[in-house]
This record gives sequence, structure tokens and C-alpha cells, in this order.
Amino acid sequence: MSVIKAERTRKFRTLFVSDLHLGTRGAQAEMFLEFLKEHEADTIFLVGDIVDCWRLKRGWYWPQSHNDVVQKLLRQSRKGARIVYIPGNHDEVLRDYIGTHFGGIEVVRRTVHETANGERYLLIHGDEFDVVVRYAKWLALLGDWAYVVALAFNTQFNVARRKFGFGYWSLSAWLKLKVKNAVNFIGEFEGAVVDAARREKVDGVICGHIHHAADRIMDEVRYLNCGDWVESCTALVEHQDGTLEVIDWGAQVRAEKLVPLKRDEVAA
Repeated sequence: MSVIKAERTRKFRTLFVSDLHLGTRGAQAEMFLEFLKEHEADTIFLVGDIVDCWRLKRGWYWPQSHNDVVQKLLRQSRKGARIVYIPGNHDEVLRDYIGTHFGGIEVVRRTVHETANGERYLLIHGDEFDVVVRYAKWLALLGDWAYVVALAFNTQFNVARRKFGFGYWSLSAWLKLKVKNAVNFIGEFEGAVVDAARREKVDGVICGHIHHAADRIMDEVRYLNCGDWVESCTALVEHQDGTLEVIDWGAQVRAEKLVPLKRDEVAA
């Protein structure tokens, strides 16, 4: 039996993704490739931590799927898409190349994006507002190591859950959110990001860094976070009319796996 997958590629004005962390075992490269097959955009913003240089320095890990992601993005550029790379803390080495192009990909420190309906958004990765990363980098590295351990444990944890009839639950995502929420409380991350947008006199801010997708109004400023491609697999898109939307690709994939195939979706 083979499954016939309907053509459903969606074309957007802009796509925003962050925190792929290519070069780590936790990166969901295959999921991101599937996402790119069904979501195209005139402009793609890579909002930091696309490549995890911290991890690559400690040990090389670069499977074919990670290379495929890079090649896919380069092909998008050759086909006419504008691609803008805003380095984060894990790929901060690229900040030495601000203002240059790699295979048609622009590297910028930060920028302001104007939507089709005239709204203006500050685009930053966000780590500059993370007090832990700015003032205690060794503590941030320790947290990164702890997250890797949580990811490894999460696999065995869910094997046990399945044996008892429970569904998937991401312990590592929960731990990451709890840890990062503590960091946000100390550094007032989200408030600082919104304050930066207010100083720029823009309508909102689009960032990444904390691995938690969000779309809400904070003190009359719209705060949007792309999320990540390690756990949640989320992205932000701008429709042709300027409407912004968070797409939870991970949730969609999990839901599709639970829905029985219809007769017209299966061919002998």
C-alpha cells in the first residue's frame, strides 16, 4: 500500500524561523525539510541559532539531513527568494560577517520588516536581552548541556508512557520552558524586547531565542516569537495581506498521524 499525498504547497509573503540548532542531535531537520516542501515564501528570515556553533566546537555532528536544509535554503535563494540571516548566540560567529552575503543570503545584526498592511516589526534574535547569556555565559552553557541530557532522557521517558497507554508528552520542552521562564523573570526578557521595539517606534517585535512560540500584545506592542525546531517545530508566517500567524507544524504532524486515512488517500 502507498499513500498519495495531495499537493498543498502554500505560498506566503514572508517566513520567519529561528532556533533550528543544526549540528546537534536534537535538531528536527527532517521535520523542517517537510515544512519547507509545503511552505514557500518570497522572503525568509532566519532569526538566529540556525547553526549551533557552540555544539560543533565540542564535537562535530553534521548528518546529511542538516546539509539538506542548507542546500534547500540556498536553492530557494537561487530561485529568487530573499533570505536574511540574523545570527543568534549559538551562531554568533556570523556576527563577524554582518553586511556580507553567503550564496545570496544576507547577514544582518537586526532589521525592521514592514508587512503588506504597513505594520513595522523589529527583527532580532533576542539573546542580547538575556541576562544569563550576556553576563554569565558559563551558566548558559551549563543550561545548554542540561537540555541535551533532558532530550536524551525524554526518548526513554516516552517509551515508558506508551507502555502504560499514555500519549506523547515532552518532558524536555517542559523543562526548557521552566528554566527559560526563570531566566526571563531575572532578565525581564520579554519586557526588554518589547521596550526595544517601543524605542524603535515600531508596531511589534519578532524574535526567537527562548524556544517558545508566542503571539500576544504587551503594552500595546505586538510580541511574536518564532519558537524552535528542536521540540515544538513552529514558525511564523506573513500572509499576502500582511496577516501574521504562528504555525505549529509539530502539532499538525502529530494530529495527522492520529487521523485514519480516507479511501481516496490510499492506493493499492
